[in-house]
Parts: sequence; C-alpha cells; structure tokens
Amino acid sequence: MSARHCLPSWRTWEPQKATAGHCWPIYGRTVDSMHGEGPGSHIRSPLAVQGKVAAFFVADLGAVVRQHFCFLKYLPRVRPFYAVRCNSSLGVLKVLAELGLGFSCADKAEMELVQHIGVPASKIICANPCKQIAQIKYAAKHGVRLLSFDNEVELAKVAKSHPSAKMVLCIATQDSHSLSHLSLRFGASLKSCRHLLENAKKSHVEVVGVSFHIGSGCPDPQAYAQSIADARLVFQMGAELGHTMNILDLGGGFPGLEGAKVRFEEIASVINSALDLYFPEGCGVDILAELGRYYVTSAFSVAVSIVAKKEVPLDQPSREEETSSTPKTVVYHLDEGVYGIFNSVLFDNTCPTPTLQKKPSADQPLYSSSLWGPAIDGCDCVAEGLWLPQLHVGDWLVFDNMGAYTMDTKSLLGGTQAYRITYAMSRLAWEALRGQLLPAEEDQDAEDVCKPLSCGWEITDTLCMGPVFTPASIM
Repeated sequence: MSARHCLPSWRTWEPQKATAGHCWPIYGRTVDSMHGEGPGSHIRSPLAVQGKVAAFFVADLGAVVRQHFCFLKYLPRVRPFYAVRCNSSLGVLKVLAELGLGFSCADKAEMELVQHIGVPASKIICANPCKQIAQIKYAAKHGVRLLSFDNEVELAKVAKSHPSAKMVLCIATQDSHSLSHLSLRFGASLKSCRHLLENAKKSHVEVVGVSFHIGSGCPDPQAYAQSIADARLVFQMGAELGHTMNILDLGGGFPGLEGAKVRFEEIASVINSALDLYFPEGCGVDILAELGRYYVTSAFSVAVSIVAKKEVPLDQPSREEETSSTPKTVVYHLDEGVYGIFNSVLFDNTCPTPTLQKKPSADQPLYSSSLWGPAIDGCDCVAEGLWLPQLHVGDWLVFDNMGAYTMDTKSLLGGTQAYRITYAMSRLAWEALRGQLLPAEEDQDAEDVCKPLSCGWEITDTLCMGPVFTPASIM
C-alpha cells in the first residue's frame, strides 16, 4: 500500500481560502489570526464562545512539510520514521503519511492509530525495547514485524509471543551531555551485545539491525559518529553469528528549532561522514532515523488564558508601610501548567516566553511577573523573572514552538482530541505537497504546481510563508 492510499480524499478537495479578516477555519468556528494591533491580538478561543476557557493550538503544517524537505536535502541516505509519541495529532500524522514516512510506535495505541489512517505494517517499527506482552501480541496479529530489544527478558518474550519478528538491537550511547539520558534505562552495552545475539540465535529469533538514541538536546554531534562506529562493531558480531544485519536506526535527538546549540546541518554533516566511513553507499544497509521534535516543535503555537492574578510586595512591608508605590511582583495563574502543556519546564529545563495578546505601548510600565499553572503546589511554575505590563484575568498569552510532547497522546482512536487544534498551511507548501501526490499526467494545473517531492528540498527556503488556509481533509 502506498502512502497515497491513506487519504484518497486529498485528490479531490479544494483548499479553504482565508477570509478577508485572515481567519483560519476550525471545525466550523474561526480563530482570528495573530495580526492587527500586535502579536496575538483579537484571539478568540474556540470554546470561549460557549462560556468555557480552554487552551488551544494553531498548527502550521507547512512547517512540517518544510522540515521534511530539509531532512531530505541534508540526510539523503536516511529514511525518516516519525515518533508518534511526540505529537499524535491527526493532522500531523496524515501529512507525514502522505509524505511517505514510516512511524515509530511505543505501544499498542500508537500502532493502532497509524494503521487506522492507512499506514501499512511494513512502515511501522515498535521501537520500545521494554514492551508489554499484550503489545507484542498485537504487533504479531497486525503484521508489525520490526521490534526493538536490549535485554534477555525482552528477547524471551518476543521469541514466545512473536517468533516471526525481525529484531533490532538497541545499544547504549554516550549521552552524558544530553538533556535526557536515555541510556540510563535503554540500550545494551557493547560488552553484552554478543551474548544477546547468541541468545537470539539459540531462540531462533532473527536480529536484522542495530539502533541507538543519543537523547534530546545533545550539544556534541560527534556522539552520533561514535554510536555509528559502535553499531558497526555490533553488525560484525551479528554477521559472525549468522544474523543478516541490514538495518541501522539512528534514533532521534535532532533539534527542531533554528536557535538550537547545534544546528541540524552540523549534525547531518557528522552523520554523513560517519556513514561514508562505516556504512558506505551500496553496502546493503537500510538507514533509518526516528524523529519527533524535529518535525513538530516549531509548527505549533498555543494560546493560554489567565484565570487568576495576585500582586505580592517584593520586600513584604508591614500593612502600615504598604502603599501603591511599593515594588511588587505580579503572579498570574494560567489554565495550563507544567503537568500538562508546559511539561518541558520539568523535563527539558525550558523557560517559555509568552507573546502578549495586545502589544504594549512604549510608555506602559512593566512589572516583575511570574506565570503559574493551576496545580496547588510549589512546582507548577511555568516561568519566572518576566517583565510584563499589567495583565488581567481573561487575557490570552501565546507561546510559540510548542509542538513536542505538549498534548495527551492517549486521546487516540475513537476518542476526542485533548485540545482544540487549528490546522493551517501556506498555499505554496500545499502545492509542494500536492505536486508530490499527483502524477504529472493527472494534474491539469501543472504550471501552477510546485516541484515534486523528489526535488522539493530545492524550495525549502521558499516555504517560510505564513499559514493562509486549512486543507479540509486534515480537520
């Protein structure tokens, strides 16, 4: 089954144009775009009209398409798989399926979700090296054969519940400088790899490759080169023991933002050099990567409302000394916190910076401010040390670069999306995607269509236009 079979309706629908007020269509309602008096001005929550207050997202799927073209340009030998756990919104999954990506799934719900939208089992890898038996049985029943492992117990479970599986051995990496140290929990040491490969052979389990993950936010791209060199050693071990090793999985950890400490292009250059040395072109090895943040981080913005506020004197003067001129800090409470959308504060040590609903005037005073979530504890602090104008309950704050690990991934098949999402895409990005989906002989407007995906990376830089309309089939 080709990726095109996932969404046959994409061939027939007409894109919905933006209205004169630059509104983006959302599920029958509109949210005013972030233009006007200032960034995020005139924002209206899709649920606010019903008397409810709820955070909502705006997703520029053109940014996802642009990231894909960039990946093809700098890592032409690597086949991308999308890490579903990072952002399971259907708009993202459908666009990436149409672009031909594979999908990295951590559990049964994620495998079920991507198969529901038409992704074939051959394009799915169950990349969790510590799976429940029920997940292994689900993979066996639904034809998902590519599974990861890093220990004897996992190997025994797969040998019993999914004997036809093709296993990928996950090795530990040097990730001491990464924000997330995955090797503390996942990955076999090089010393234990031969033993695991021998056990797999005795259990008649086929091991077809090696994977690793250097963790998110690694500042040293040479960590990829070292892991690729380690993988080469494990490939040799496997070949000596009679395994047919033909898959190298580079994992993730690729930055999704322009201002990252290490640019994606630098990482790609190191990877390409290491691949040329250890896995040269024509060696018969299929090279994969599992990308999450890279695709979606910059594509999503979220609007969150202020639900409460409190002014606190900085030096705690006595009641008699307290006056209107006493230095104060303002504490704002939001309807979302670090246990939800802003979990990156806890896990990635970030400090989200908001864009105001209305641009403050030059003479407007600024106050020391902090943002807190709804939880009644001392840990739910979203941001401190901000200097903001006087804000009020009901005002909205917009946060950019909020696409990764910000939504509940459990609201999957048959459920409702945890948060309302507005999907938008620039016309140029849509035409680039459409040019890849439609053969030339079927396209009646060939002159107006951008270059197909095979050379789409050449227009990466021109896909930076803002979102102007929403393709109907991704709503």
